[in-house]
Amino acid sequence: MRVRIDPMVSEDYDEVLSLWKATEGIELTESDSRQGVDTFLKRNPGMSFVARDGVRLVGAILCGHDGRRGYLNHLAVENTRRRQGIGKDLVKHCVSALKRQGIIGCNLFILDANTAGRRFWESQGWTSPEDWGVMNRRFG
Repeated sequence: MRVRIDPMVSEDYDEVLSLWKATEGIELTESDSRQGVDTFLKRNPGMSFVARDGVRLVGAILCGHDGRRGYLNHLAVENTRRRQGIGKDLVKHCVSALKRQGIIGCNLFILDANTAGRRFWESQGWTSPEDWGVMNRRFG
């Protein structure tokens, strides 16, 4: 069966969360709560996507922007469905959505230990800048 890519909606949350939890290399935080993801989807409508094989969710990605730079988070494809172009198609949908918004560049976050994820992103033309890194701080 052909995989269908649809915009992610709040009702997808439970299935997406299960996929994220089952995917090595994805680190979930309190920002990934139902409320956090719902807020993200409302702020970035039509930019995050899910992949379905019939009714079964087999892939998901969060995508958004701050008005000048895009951000991708939590790309996940069900383990048995990898290497079939699903991740690539999800990313293509995100890049198209960002371009429609006038966004010309995108960042993503990947754990250092996620070597399989790093290989995927590099195979798609993504690079790691050598002259800057990411810093973060949790509030609360």
